Amino acid sequence: MNYIYCIPKLNRLDDYISFSKNYDACFEYNDFFIPSILDDVKKTDEIINIYTSLDRDRSNDTLHGVFLDICINSDDPMIYKVSDYRVHQSLDIALRLGVRAVIFHTNHISNFKLKSYQDNWLNRNEQYWRRILKEYPALDIYIENMFDMDDYLLKQLAIKMDNEPRFGVCLDVAHAFIGTQPLNEWFYDLSPYIRHLHINDNNGIEDSHNPVGSMDVPWNLYRDYIKSLPSEKLPSVLIEVNDYDDLVSSVEYMKDNKLYPF
Repeated sequence: MNYIYCIPKLNRLDDYISFSKNYDACFEYNDFFIPSILDDVKKTDEIINIYTSLDRDRSNDTLHGVFLDICINSDDPMIYKVSDYRVHQSLDIALRLGVRAVIFHTNHISNFKLKSYQDNWLNRNEQYWRRILKEYPALDIYIENMFDMDDYLLKQLAIKMDNEPRFGVCLDVAHAFIGTQPLNEWFYDLSPYIRHLHINDNNGIEDSHNPVGSMDVPWNLYRDYIKSLPSEKLPSVLIEVNDYDDLVSSVEYMKDNKLYPF
């Protein structure tokens, strides 16, 4: 299994290809959650053709699915219909690219603590993602924390979906750091379900996608969490930063500080 991932950018694609070869790294495609791209069939086809023409194995790559304004648990049938349409666009593109998994966000209202709202979110998400997994048997689905202040709803969904081997959690460490729950609790509460990680750095306030080690995320907690895992449970890791130079800076820090997977 390939453990390190990067986000290829078309303006420096040669650099990312070189990075992929040097570190046996996979790609996580971030080109296809932008509505203006999804609504431009010609542009979408053009980008897919660029990636599929590269001389590299894409079978372990991942794709970041749509998340802007997506609400598959909406009581409004029109909002649900559009959300479902966008999700299917992501999944169909993933099939064309030949990736192994697609990442979607929780996209719930984090400070809406009404039990009926939370129960509705859990029930509809479980029903929806079970149906999607049946519809797309070639793909894994990972759900990522986004605006979540704590891990409660994501953990409850993971528990409900625990009998689905192609479903898992993508823990975004930087998003979790912005929340109200201690970071180490995120790691250990979700540990049985984490299949994929997103890592970058921030000041605990803004999700700025800075290089790993450049700001305030306590990477010692990340190191301790990884050390607690058996080898067969090690997740894949996306270094989710703004540009290629930040990717290089992150890798240098991770190597110097012996942070997984270096």
